[in-house]
This record gives sequence, structure tokens and C-alpha cells, in this order.
Amino acid sequence: MPSLKDLKNRIASVKATQKITKAMQMVAAAKLRRAQVAAEAARPYAERMESVLGNIASGMVQSSDTPLLLAGTGKDEKHLLLVCTSERGLCGAFNTSIIRAVRERASQLIAQGKDVKFFCVGRKGYDQLRRIYPGQIVELVDLRSVRTLGFTNAHDIAEKVIDRFNKGEFDVCTLFYSHFKSVISQIPTAQQIIPATFPEKAAGESAVYDYEPEESEILADLLPRNVAVQVFRALLENQASFYGSQMSAMDNATRNAGDMIKKQTLIYNRTRQAMITKELIEIISGAEAL
Repeated sequence: MPSLKDLKNRIASVKATQKITKAMQMVAAAKLRRAQVAAEAARPYAERMESVLGNIASGMVQSSDTPLLLAGTGKDEKHLLLVCTSERGLCGAFNTSIIRAVRERASQLIAQGKDVKFFCVGRKGYDQLRRIYPGQIVELVDLRSVRTLGFTNAHDIAEKVIDRFNKGEFDVCTLFYSHFKSVISQIPTAQQIIPATFPEKAAGESAVYDYEPEESEILADLLPRNVAVQVFRALLENQASFYGSQMSAMDNATRNAGDMIKKQTLIYNRTRQAMITKELIEIISGAEAL
């Protein structure tokens, strides 16, 4: 049985940990609101961008002038998985759920005989993937030094991906991130961004537009921007999801620390009472012996 000093030190240690988890929960809660507003503000623009490009692409006849980002290479052999995760941990299953979706997709593609490569944005995803696919990670983008995510960060990532596509390093690129739904719900999401895919039109959406300049020229300018926009949305969704998951994880950790403190305090009091009772018995027994 541990001594009273050991129990006291253990209780003090758990209390110190509880203060840290409580502070982290409050910080995550403070940052979550701003990140949630940014993620929700980016959704309409990204969705409208997809809608506009989908409308232009639907009325365009495939030809030699069709941009490769829309037409693709005509093959489906090389896949690039663009994996967005966080730079820090202590956020519950946030990173693990994204990596699980990535591993499932990679396993399916490999089983079909496809060549799979990984482009990692975020240290945590890279650390998990390199243990399983050490030779298939082509690049890592580290955003630990970035205090506030901006479109510039997404644009730089998009340029690197498009440059690899233009060099023929892959045929299909799929973006993985966590869609923020609520503080307790973040949904791992996979979205194909190269070649571009767009949602099907709803019934009744049959308006015809005339474009100036030609559709191919508009698409050549907007398709690279669309890749950057979708990456930017993924980064903002991930940031909100990270803080929501971290807030929940730290709240659970704080509650568990409280339960452990109660349990250790009860053991401490019982041990202390047993020692006092033992000393009293020894004193009484000694007095009776005299």
C-alpha cells in the first residue's frame, strides 16, 4: 500500500494536471468561436465557386482546349491523397479519424493495383502515415509557424499540387479533411479536386448562359483558383474541428482528473484513519500491559 506521502504527491500531481487541462479547454473554447465563424464564412464562397464552374463545364464540349484540371489525364493509375491534419495533439480522435479514412481509401486503391502517394499538411498526419507508408509521402507542409491561416497558405499548397500534376506525377488528387458540424461532431471528408468534379444540377436548373471570353479561357483561370479555394476551406474546417475536438477532449480530461482526485482523496483519508487507529490500539495495548 502506498504511503501517505505518496498519496499526497499523487493528488497534488493530478490537481496540477487538472489545472492544465482546464486552461487548455478555456483557450480552445475562446479560439473555437473565431475559427467556426471563419469556416462558416468560407463555405458559401467555395460552394458558389463549385456551382459556377459546374455550370460552365456542363455546357462545354470536350476538346483539345479543355484544361487538364477539368479533363484529367485520361488515366486513373496514380493517385495523390492530400491529407490535412493538425500540427498539435491533445484533441481526442480528430487526427485519428482523418487518418483512418485515408488508410481505408489507400488500401482500396492499392488493392486495385493503383500507385498511391501522400501529400501531408500538418505534422500529426505525417507522423502517423510515415509509420505505415514511409516511402510514399512526397511532401510535408508544416504550418506550425502560422498564427492565422490565410488564403496565401492554401494558394501555396495548391500551387505545389498543381505543379506536380502538370509534371505528370499523378492522375487523381483527393483532399481529406474534417468537416466541422458541431463541438462534438466532426465528419472526416474526402473530396476529389483534380480532375475537378462538381455536384449534379438539381431538376429545373436548366438556364443557359453566354460567356465572354470563351468557357475554356474562364476555366483555365478559375480551375487553379478553385483548387486553392477548396484547400482553404479544408484548412478552415480543420481548424474549427480541431478546437472543437480539443475542447471536448480537455473537458473530458478535466472531469476524469476530478474523479481521480476524489478517489485518491478517499484512499488517502482511509489510509490516514487506519494509521491513526493502529497507533491508538498500540497505545492502549501498551497502557494495559503496564
